Amino acid sequence: MSDPRLASADDLAPAAETLAQAFAHYPWTRHVIPEEGYDERLRALQHLYLAHAHQNGIVAVTRDRDGVIALLPPDAPEPGDAAVEQIVALHGDRIDRLSHEATPHDGWTLETLGVRPAAQGRRLGSALLGFALDEAGRRGARTVRLETSDERNVRLYERHGFHVSGRRDHPEGPPVWLMELDTRTT
Repeated sequence: MSDPRLASADDLAPAAETLAQAFAHYPWTRHVIPEEGYDERLRALQHLYLAHAHQNGIVAVTRDRDGVIALLPPDAPEPGDAAVEQIVALHGDRIDRLSHEATPHDGWTLETLGVRPAAQGRRLGSALLGFALDEAGRRGARTVRLETSDERNVRLYERHGFHVSGRRDHPEGPPVWLMELDTRTT
């Protein structure tokens, strides 16, 4: 059973490892993280992002930590200066690939959802998504948006009520689908 639950601080390191495995071959992370030390950089970035989401939003894990999800509310602060310095250093000469036009919105953001490759196909992603969307709804979320650079993920999110609201094509990188969910209609 997956039994998603809110993460504790003790879950963050194992959850970052799960996300590092889940995103090892993900088109966007391959585009924005240098190849040299890729695995270590990816793990460190995931831990930074999870710590920020844990402090300011929602992080949930499955019982065995094979799946992780993180969402941030619209009023979440930006990461602190020390975290930003680490993020810039970890992205190295690819940091400019992160800059894109942010679409203003007043909803929550699904920052990440990942399942360890060995555990994929067991509906852990769907269980986490349902749990986290319910939790965000309890905390007042009216809309949730996300970005994905894997077309297979588009279908997963559509099954949960999201719709594609746009697409950004990057000349040197993967396309990014923008998706939104109005939680009041689900």
